[in-house]
Amino acid sequence: MKLNLDAKYYVAPQHFESEREAIFNKTWQLIGPSSSLMHSGDYVSEDIAGARVLAIRSRDGKLRGFRNVCRHRGALLLNRGEGRCHTLRCPYHNWLYDDAGNLINAPWFADDEDLNLDEWHLESISIEIWRGLVFVCIDPRESLIHQLGAIVGELEDVPVQDYLCTHSEKLSFDGNWKIYTDNFVEGYHIPGIHPEFYDAIHFDQFETEAKVGYVKMTAPAKKDLFYKGRWYWMWPNWTLSLFEGGINTSRINPIDHQHTELIYHFYFNDDSDETQALREDIIRQNLAVVKQDFQICIDTHKNYASGGYQPGPLSPRHEQGVGYFQQRYRDSVHPGSF
Repeated sequence: MKLNLDAKYYVAPQHFESEREAIFNKTWQLIGPSSSLMHSGDYVSEDIAGARVLAIRSRDGKLRGFRNVCRHRGALLLNRGEGRCHTLRCPYHNWLYDDAGNLINAPWFADDEDLNLDEWHLESISIEIWRGLVFVCIDPRESLIHQLGAIVGELEDVPVQDYLCTHSEKLSFDGNWKIYTDNFVEGYHIPGIHPEFYDAIHFDQFETEAKVGYVKMTAPAKKDLFYKGRWYWMWPNWTLSLFEGGINTSRINPIDHQHTELIYHFYFNDDSDETQALREDIIRQNLAVVKQDFQICIDTHKNYASGGYQPGPLSPRHEQGVGYFQQRYRDSVHPGSF
């Protein structure tokens, strides 16, 4: 029987540092919809486990990704969020880069012959679009398609690229990102944590399947439910859930070893004024379910940190997804140590 991951991997800062290098720097990270980067100068500035990155549509039409770090003294170039610009001016010492990452001016630095501007290009990162979703990777160990695995075929019937992103939201709580991930990839907690959700589904028919690169959860509804009964988690830290007329995605982003944020985007097939109230209600219901998980994750983290927990058994029926995620984690961060 599989046992849960040892508490030390959730609460010790040194394990978080290992994860940043082995997982978050090496895997493709979802940063949002391609609609945010349609026009020349459009940019998205994001955080990946503490690493600051940006994506920008250059004047030549090419989509580029960079570390959001000035090459001079490491200052942040763009605040987190979305916007439009054609040059990136460091607020610290006014070094100026174009939208292809080239250093074009370093004012008051020295005589021109003392600094070769061509040598101080912004550090590039990899960027790809898959079905209207933008992914970046600092130091990829594999292609995006290879990382996505079998989810590519699984979502063929979902018109992901046709939906319109109408809303985004950031939520946060005081707990480790893996505690939340463990929670997301199983439905075992639904009766205890989500009573209204439990009442709306046939829980005895809730199924969890671990596939190549993702975990799929399904449950038939027995009365009105805004969800369509299909939920997905993809390695290492993003999710996709279906509801009537659209989907949401989230990225589970660690701030540090004991703080986590969730970056949600909501997509609909109709963004007209006539459907605004319906969209807002669906978003509200989605986020309400998400927030119900926070306190149990916070308390679990505290118990792990107290030293009072020894790994317990994982349910073969309901916690198949937990076992899959934890094995991928072991293989990536601590190969051969278990």
